[in-house]
Amino acid sequence: MCYSAQIWADYRKYTRLFGATMSIREYVDVFWRRTMAGELKIPKAMEAPFDHPTTDAEQEIKALIDRFRAQQVTALEQKLFAQKTRLVEAERKLQVKPTKAAANDQRVATNKIAQAMEGLQDLRRTELLARDSRIFPGQYAPVMVVENGQRVIKPMRYQCRPAGKPAFYDVKYPRTYNARRDSLRGFWKDLFGFSHGLMVVDAFYENVPQHRREGRELRDGEKAENVVLKFRPDTGQDMLVACLWSHWKGSNGEPDLLSFAAITDEPPPEVAAAGHDRCIVPIRPENIDAWLNPAGSSVEALDAILEDRDRPCYEHQLAA
Repeated sequence: MCYSAQIWADYRKYTRLFGATMSIREYVDVFWRRTMAGELKIPKAMEAPFDHPTTDAEQEIKALIDRFRAQQVTALEQKLFAQKTRLVEAERKLQVKPTKAAANDQRVATNKIAQAMEGLQDLRRTELLARDSRIFPGQYAPVMVVENGQRVIKPMRYQCRPAGKPAFYDVKYPRTYNARRDSLRGFWKDLFGFSHGLMVVDAFYENVPQHRREGRELRDGEKAENVVLKFRPDTGQDMLVACLWSHWKGSNGEPDLLSFAAITDEPPPEVAAAGHDRCIVPIRPENIDAWLNPAGSSVEALDAILEDRDRPCYEHQLAA
């Protein structure tokens, strides 16, 4: 399963290289809903293109980003004040009479103060780091689709909720951030051949059992331990990852949801040798239009695009 990926988070890259346009309405909606609920998870690198707005739409999005950051700063400052107060009280008690409760309060407050300080520094940081472009299930990413004959970039959640399904699908099927190729004509039949997208990925990350990575079975009494491996093509090339997406329409006050899943398949030998049993499917550049415009194509022809994929050699390393 591709549980995490290093993505192109800047929509302007898609604009320059693929002639795509940004779907302004969806971008504004996602950033606005985050200010209202705060539960939408958007990578910092997706905010960066709006740091210096040049259009009214970009200015509107920048204002929403600033509002959310201000909300987060206020919440963290309040947490910081509360934990500093807790720490002072714990240290006062420890000076009078050491107790386990006071020692625990001191430990917890110290840790939470450090977390709050780190969060504040992260919010105020302007230089992007590699982790700012890394997405996990439930987070948002730019996905390129075709709409009215035009390539368009839309912000979508990395966990697909098919249209018409109940919202609890997210919990019932928590791994719908990936679409297995052998399930495309079954579980994903309502999207395969109808709603195709592309996400550009630099690298992907996988949880791999340590013993599989070492090419052995578990020893007697040994518990399985996972490590996180980072995979990327040894050429450094970017990958055009084939995706399925859905526009789920809310009711009774629920907001609409754009969401997607990355297609995965059996791994190439070097990924399997590293201990993992799945791999994302990067399509060839010459197949972009055929993949993004599936109407009129047979499922056999679309499956042939997935079979005729880019096949780089993936090198791997322990993730930092």
